[in-house]
Parts: sequence; C-alpha cells; structure tokens
Amino acid sequence: MWCHRLSHLQSRLQNLLRRGVPCWAFQQPNFKSLFPLAIHWHHTASESLKCAWQQHEDHFELHYASTVMRFDYVWLRDHCRSASCYNSKTHQRSLDTASVDLCIKPKTIRLDETTLFFTWPDGHVTKYDLDWLVRNSYEGQKQKVIQPRILWNAEIYQRAQVPSVDFQSFLETNEGLKNFLQNFLLYGIAFVENVPPTQEHTEKLAERISLIRETIYGRMWYFTSDFSRGDTAYTKLALDRHTDTTYFQEPCGIQVFHCLKHEGTGGRTLLVDGFYAAEQVLQKAPEEFELLTKVPLKHEYIENVGECHNHMIGVGPVLNIYPWNKELYLIRFSKGKKYTVNRQWGSSLSYIPKRTFTYSHLISRTSNEYRQSLI
Repeated sequence: MWCHRLSHLQSRLQNLLRRGVPCWAFQQPNFKSLFPLAIHWHHTASESLKCAWQQHEDHFELHYASTVMRFDYVWLRDHCRSASCYNSKTHQRSLDTASVDLCIKPKTIRLDETTLFFTWPDGHVTKYDLDWLVRNSYEGQKQKVIQPRILWNAEIYQRAQVPSVDFQSFLETNEGLKNFLQNFLLYGIAFVENVPPTQEHTEKLAERISLIRETIYGRMWYFTSDFSRGDTAYTKLALDRHTDTTYFQEPCGIQVFHCLKHEGTGGRTLLVDGFYAAEQVLQKAPEEFELLTKVPLKHEYIENVGECHNHMIGVGPVLNIYPWNKELYLIRFSKGKKYTVNRQWGSSLSYIPKRTFTYSHLISRTSNEYRQSLI
C-alpha cells in the first residue's frame, strides 16, 4: 500500500445572522453609597433579540443571545480590530499586548444597533459586533461544537449507505472534493473509487486533500509483509484495533491507504469509530472517561531493523478533549505500542491499563466493526 500521513487543518466558519436591533437604554438607580463603582445596567430590546450589559470594577458583563458573558477589560482592549491594532490582511495583531494597562477600564460604552463601542482613557475607540463577542467568548465557546460528527457502529454505517466519490470527480470538481470532505468530517472515513494503482495518482489524490507530511517513513511509502521495518504492519500478523502515530507529539490527522496489488485471501481493512466507543464509555462509566482524558501516557516506537534505528516518544492521554466544551477531538489508542505510567503520578493512576478495559472492550465488539476491502 501507499500510505500517506497528512497534517490536517479543520476550520469551520459559522456565519450567524446579523440583525438590526431597535433599541433604547435606561439606567438602574445609582448605588454609589453601597459600591465603590457605580453599577449601570443598560438594556436594548426587540421582539426577537434582547441585550443588556453591566460595567463591573474589573470586567464587562454582557447578556445577549440567551448567553451571559464576562470579558476582562484588558481582553477587550487587546482584541481590538481597528486598523491601528489589527492587520486584517494578515489576520495578525499589531497592538503590543504588553503596552496595555492591566487595570484599564473604558471611559464610556455605547450600543449602536448590534455594535458595542468602547472608548478607552487615551481616546481610542474599540468596536465589537455582538455576534462576534458571542462566538469568541468563553461562554459562547462552551455551547459551540467545533466539529459535528455522526457516531456509528457497523449497523449505523451500513444503513447510512455513504457513497464513495469517483476519482475524476474528486480531482476535477469542487463538488467531488466537497462530498469526500463531508463524508470524512462526519464519519471519520471516506472512500475514493477508480484510482489508478500508481504512486503518481495516489500522490495527486493526497495533495488534493492537504499537504503531505514528512515522517520517519518518508512522505509516502510502500509496505508489505517483509518485515523491512520494525512494525507489526510489515508482517502477516493481524493488526488489532488502533490509531496510528500515537508516538508522534502531534498524531496524523488524515491517513490515505491505497491497495495497489492483492494476492490470496483476506486483507480486508477493519474500521471502528473510536468516537462512538468513547461516547459509550462516557455513558456507562463517566469516571473512567474522565480519567482517560486527564492522565497523559508515554507512547513509544522503538525500531532497530537494518539501517532503521528510531526511538520516538509521544505524550498525551488516550482521549483528548477541548477544555472549554469537553468535545473529543483526538484519540491515542494502540495496545501494541509500549506506554508507561510513572508511579509518582499517584498509585491510582498506575492502573490506567485497567481503566482502558471498558474502552478497549467496546472497540473490540463485533457490532462496532466495519470491514472494507480496498481492492
């Protein structure tokens, strides 16, 4: 097979509807006698949208789009998108963060329809769209799914009848590429048919998706059961369920496999949705799920075959989640690769291999396995 390791960059741009808000502002009674800083509630309202904000001593509180958000004043000044503070062509900050006073507070705040204006002590004005603040607030991020997925077992995937994409359509049309990427992002796997069995055509396909990543195996390589490298993949032994490159500091995001030649029987590719299994662990044993997301393991690849001498170490938990919304985005799971749990991390943590039993058991269920011939 020609196998490619590709670095994968996923970005989803979500455009929220921007709507004008007929508004007015009014002020709550002044409580200067009770608080060192006068607290003012400002409100806007319409039939569909409501907005209110409050100035605190050290932060700005915003109520909008059914979300309560809190922003440090330093953050609001530092993220200013004015021409003098931000280069919109390079998408890079021009403002020196170290120059911002850590105790900065706005002199005035006003709302014009759906835009907030902050005037700072030096007279500089920062403006923010309300929807932009929702998208970039911590509270808004907690409600946002970065990558929607369809979790599947064998029955769900077969019932979905996800179509393959023709090679020519994939290469020559945006629609073909879009269909492939949609399948891949939703299910984690995707297939391209009628690819000529050559290195050149495989490389064209891979480069249509992303940049090809350089590894200890090269950018792309051929492997068969000749034990030319110190890995079980180069033998006739069956490979258990696993994710590849767990020993990389950043495991590969996409792998492309192309079967160029097949003789004999067997050789079907075994596929399992690790995200589906992780969701089952979360439902059945939430304490085990939490442990698998918190404890880093040392994954190793040791090779001394012929002229190949490599010792690689990658560190990370079995299940990797975004800290703000607990969304799973990466799995490091390979029973065949060595990993060690240091005793100084605590006696309870030394039983991580035992804690992975539930996850390993779910992954190994026949009902979760989908087998596909790449011939």
